[in-house]
Amino acid sequence: MNHLEEVISSASPEELEFPAPSTDHSGHIVYLALKGHTKLAADHLLHTEMIGHLEETVGNIIRQLNLIFNRALLERAGESELKEERSILACARVYEALAQMALDLFGLERKIVGFSEGEVERTLTKITRALKDFENLERNGVHSGGSEEALIAKAVLNGILSEMKKVMHGYYRAPGSMVAHVAEEIEKGMDKGNIMESFLNLAKEQIRENIYYKIGEAGMCKFGNDYAIGLRWLRHLGFVQVSTNPSLAAIAYDDDPSQWEGYRGENLCSDFRTMSKEDLEWFENPEAYGDQMAAKGTEVSVWPNLAVFRPIAVASNMYHGMISLQLNPNVADSFEVSLRDAVKIYTDAEEFLRKYDQYLLWGYSENVERGRPNIVFKVAGSSPAAIDITKKLESLGIGTNNTVTFTVSQEVRLILAKMEGRAEAVKKGIPLTTVYETNMGGRLDDHIREEQAEDLLKKALEKVDDKEEALSRLAEQLGARDAVKEKTSLENKIRTVCSRRFLRPLNKEPLINFLAKNGVPSSSKEDVTEYLATLESDIEYCGILVTKRVYEIFFSPENRPKWIAYLQSKYGLTKEQAEEVMRGIDVLPASKRKPKETLLTLGDLHMTHTEFPNHQMNILMTSRKSSFNIKEYKASVLKEISPEIVRRLTEKWSDIKDLFAESYELTPSQQEVLKDARIANPEKYGSRGLQPSEWSAFGATVKTMNEFSRSYEQFKKRCIEFIRKVSEEK
Repeated sequence: MNHLEEVISSASPEELEFPAPSTDHSGHIVYLALKGHTKLAADHLLHTEMIGHLEETVGNIIRQLNLIFNRALLERAGESELKEERSILACARVYEALAQMALDLFGLERKIVGFSEGEVERTLTKITRALKDFENLERNGVHSGGSEEALIAKAVLNGILSEMKKVMHGYYRAPGSMVAHVAEEIEKGMDKGNIMESFLNLAKEQIRENIYYKIGEAGMCKFGNDYAIGLRWLRHLGFVQVSTNPSLAAIAYDDDPSQWEGYRGENLCSDFRTMSKEDLEWFENPEAYGDQMAAKGTEVSVWPNLAVFRPIAVASNMYHGMISLQLNPNVADSFEVSLRDAVKIYTDAEEFLRKYDQYLLWGYSENVERGRPNIVFKVAGSSPAAIDITKKLESLGIGTNNTVTFTVSQEVRLILAKMEGRAEAVKKGIPLTTVYETNMGGRLDDHIREEQAEDLLKKALEKVDDKEEALSRLAEQLGARDAVKEKTSLENKIRTVCSRRFLRPLNKEPLINFLAKNGVPSSSKEDVTEYLATLESDIEYCGILVTKRVYEIFFSPENRPKWIAYLQSKYGLTKEQAEEVMRGIDVLPASKRKPKETLLTLGDLHMTHTEFPNHQMNILMTSRKSSFNIKEYKASVLKEISPEIVRRLTEKWSDIKDLFAESYELTPSQQEVLKDARIANPEKYGSRGLQPSEWSAFGATVKTMNEFSRSYEQFKKRCIEFIRKVSEEK
């Protein structure tokens, strides 16, 4: 890294004055840009009150930045090192502010705000021309006609692309991150002799030709990110939500270690070291405050997300831009502790956003409330406590996103709790946000697959004399030898071999051979191969079927109006209030493993998909196949899956049909609620679903909560170790 690049990359945004010293919007944006808050400067334009004034305002901004850029180049020549560094930073911040404005206008943010295409295109023409001229000025110098590299422009764009490449950098999962892949594609195509204009052209193409952008632009579905970083680029593609949990918070620190200290990311956001200075008692006895540290560490990783999505949250009146933050999984079954933690974090978010909004919303109408958090809390459906936590938070106008939810009966019960809480809030005039009912479909599939694999393997082992030796050979072939060696009991060894880590998909060659050799379910390898292939394919539809059924019950065209009438009757709401309660409830398919889990459950209303970065990459690659036609998937959530698949899951596969019934059916009391809502033929949804008292013992719940708790404890330990290190330094 040369001196110039180091100056730009190491510079932190400067402290802002409160209140803002601005007198007009263009001056306000220029002030923010020169202070290094370039993303906040660009995002200030994303407001409904800027409609009709965008082109003029950006013209005024360019006029001021043009003078600043020329002056900086003049001062740079022959001046002291300190003045040269200031000049480099001024030029870099001019470049980046305008580039971020262009990216915002390429993206779907412009449609959420409501800008006309003509106004946007005319504004983009001006921004492109300005950046091209600034680059030429830098190349040619002020005093001579020599030809030089535009090193400042290059460093700025490298910084933007480097931020994109961080996604999954410390946590690789094949086939890698879509955002990082896009950064590499842009980088390969850039013209070294025309770096700014080529970057803008390539960025526009990568945004508007992306499958997610096309789905969002067509209004076919909404999307969220199941990862804590890389959000600005995804916002351009139309992503409107992000989900976080302890695992993802920890991964965010791995991808961007500067979040521990020295963070220079989203504007006005601090690193963990800086934020921990507010809690001096931590340094005296770190171990005693581990939970508070983990909460603060999560806030550090989440506050930048609030900032990224803040403009579209405000522009859409909290319909878009929500951040899902998971509460401490170790206290998920406690109503009081979970509620206390949620209110504390929500209050902290208000404090941060009131400060942030002073600049983001400066000069805009004072009728828009400042500081209201665009945050919803992930409430684990791991016990009946989730029902009361969900209802209470919703009644306060604090949105929820139920997680650790796999079954139709879980999700139906928690949506009903959402309705009750939201009805209480709306009658008081409390504004509502979009909220979510997660369906962890991939984790349900994994659990059912693991259960089936264990049953098959146990049946085969019954016919083997030396079970330990036979299992050891199979483990070796599946790459599970070391993991199995750590287990002492045969039961745990079987469970390890059959875990998703080693047996996904189910129809792997070593298992086929082992089952056929022992006659389970046949001694013919061809028959076993066909059996497992069909079984694996059917299992991959379990989560999809749950998503479709929950959506059908509440949001199908024939049922949705009935729920509006039900809300009016049961809670004494007006039709408008009932519509508001209903409008913001979305199903949120998550934990997906295959592209079909997204493509077969798209919906234009009440549907937001949350996607892990490598899943986004799979979807992107699928969309680039010649046979792909997105029109085939319009409103796909309402399209029926082959009845033969459902029949096999409910009748043929004897070892899992009861487990699938628990996942796919309602409870008797829920059937009664559907009758009250006049939903036609509720009996067709069955009555063998899980009761709330059974949620905690459901296998997928146990596995997921154990994983979340382990991740939480590991992250808490890292926070304690960091504070201990800082304490020792002092």
